[in-house]
Amino acid sequence: MLQLAYAVPAPAALTSAAAVYRSLNDGPPDADGLANSRAFMVQRLQAAQQLHDELPSQLSQLGPWMASRAFTVGMEYQAYLQSRREGAPRRFFSNQSHALYFLKHAAPTKLVDGAWLYGLLARWDDPDFRPLIQTYLEELGDGVPEKNHVLLYKKLLAAHECDNWHELPDTYFEQGAIQLALAYDADRFLPEIIGYNLGYEQLPLHLLITAYELNELGIDPYYFTLHITVDNGSTGHAQKAVQALTQLLPRFGDSASVWQRVRDGYRLNDLGACTTSIISGFDLETELVDIMAAKAHTGANMHSDYCRLAGRSINEWLSDPQQIPQMLAALETAGWIQRGQPPENSRFWRLIQSERAEMFGVFSAYEQQVLRDWIVTPKRVPSFRARQRSLDTLGLHQTPRQGAPRGIVRHHAQDNSTSPLRQLEQQVATLGSKQAAVQLLQTLMTPAQHHRPLGLMATRMYRQLIN
Repeated sequence: MLQLAYAVPAPAALTSAAAVYRSLNDGPPDADGLANSRAFMVQRLQAAQQLHDELPSQLSQLGPWMASRAFTVGMEYQAYLQSRREGAPRRFFSNQSHALYFLKHAAPTKLVDGAWLYGLLARWDDPDFRPLIQTYLEELGDGVPEKNHVLLYKKLLAAHECDNWHELPDTYFEQGAIQLALAYDADRFLPEIIGYNLGYEQLPLHLLITAYELNELGIDPYYFTLHITVDNGSTGHAQKAVQALTQLLPRFGDSASVWQRVRDGYRLNDLGACTTSIISGFDLETELVDIMAAKAHTGANMHSDYCRLAGRSINEWLSDPQQIPQMLAALETAGWIQRGQPPENSRFWRLIQSERAEMFGVFSAYEQQVLRDWIVTPKRVPSFRARQRSLDTLGLHQTPRQGAPRGIVRHHAQDNSTSPLRQLEQQVATLGSKQAAVQLLQTLMTPAQHHRPLGLMATRMYRQLIN
């Protein structure tokens, strides 16, 4: 029977999610870090207990509940597609800036994708844990870079220069901090991990719509369409979540109290920022003002006195970030910005994007997109007829992307004997037991390491060893 330990005294002060995230995202915690993350989890579980969930009251009803939920999501998605065919606008993203804003603000969660299951790798020889371990390995792409979820999201952020997310408000770190805290305390929070996994791996309507609208806006939706396929309720992570719960729950002593802890873990998914709250929190002008205010800190005192706007020097405008809205209005009044017109008609835009742009390099690709969308958007936004797209354009039925070979060892003939990858091969080959090899590989498959070259190789080797 599995042993459970739960009670952890919570500190008087609320623990910052961002602080927990930054601490655990560097790797396994020391004693103080583990105590801090445990206290954070107790606080979050206490908050989760105040929430409602739609789980059935009995384990026997879980399968039918999931099937019914998946059917409802499918019908709602078909209704969404029909509304789009009839000319309804996008439901989530008003423009490309809105979509990129979402990608940036979801980054703290997406960049630890699957982390909550890491601590279960130690149970590799227990068949009841196999569905959860397999889910973690698939989150890691089985060690194939083109399928590793964290790597995919990193590339997506980099492609649009949306990777400046580290100073976001605390709420955007909460889900990631929860995942990392569960990752390094699996024995203590095992029922909560099972419940959290059950909630996270259900296919939600917002994932389908997000993938559709990103594709429509010319943003690669592969990270999201990959989750649509792997989370399916027939053979995917949603089914594995139910399978794992069904297999493991009888192994606990007091099934009623454990089921309550599973429900608490399920409710953890509803804490902090989520897809829909991030999307609804976007305001184009507010985002532009925030970007310009951040630029004011570095741009102040960098302009000559002859650079004047509305009788004031640019240096004076930038001396106080609170003046940014008035500065933007003054740029409009002076004709430097022509709202509702192509950005090239605005002199301010040409300072950023032209053959001899005086402000070349000042704004990232994401920041330029926000400015572009703000310029072309009239002050009163007219409705627009959405372009019609079919589900096929999402690429769900395309030929799978080619990944790397999945053998236990990828030989690096070009590497010398001091190569870290070659050294890992040699070290695993000389270990005296399968148990020792698996334990070594686990240390390289942490949320902080698995998407790096050694972690990817370790994942491929681990997968082969436990099969």
